[in-house]
Amino acid sequence: MQYHEYLARVRELGEYGSQEEAAKVTEAVLSVLAHRISPGEVDDLAAQLPGPLGQALTAAKPQQAESFGIDEFYRRVAERIGARPRTAEWDASAVLTAVADAVSGGELNQILSQLPSGYAVLFGRADLAG
Repeated sequence: MQYHEYLARVRELGEYGSQEEAAKVTEAVLSVLAHRISPGEVDDLAAQLPGPLGQALTAAKPQQAESFGIDEFYRRVAERIGARPRTAEWDASAVLTAVADAVSGGELNQILSQLPSGYAVLFGRADLAG
């Protein structure tokens, strides 16, 4: 998937008014995700996403993953985009569903294995959200 195709998918899923808004939200969500999964997984995910997205992920990569729940994930996304946590839930779902569409099934499984089950719904995988 090319960068512009990815942003078009996020824009469609999130019902954003422009590619720029989709890009801003995508960068915010991916930077929070980078703090939640292992640095090695950040590199693996970055390798499967279009250039600018992979670069944003790698730039946000911490020394080690942090452990925080879904509500904290939303709070951090909301803080980055200047929105409410409920809006951040919508944004995270749009971005991460597009991630799930853009990466291999094996990579998606690796990411989900590092997250509590409540995160699966954000990737459009409600069947895994036990």
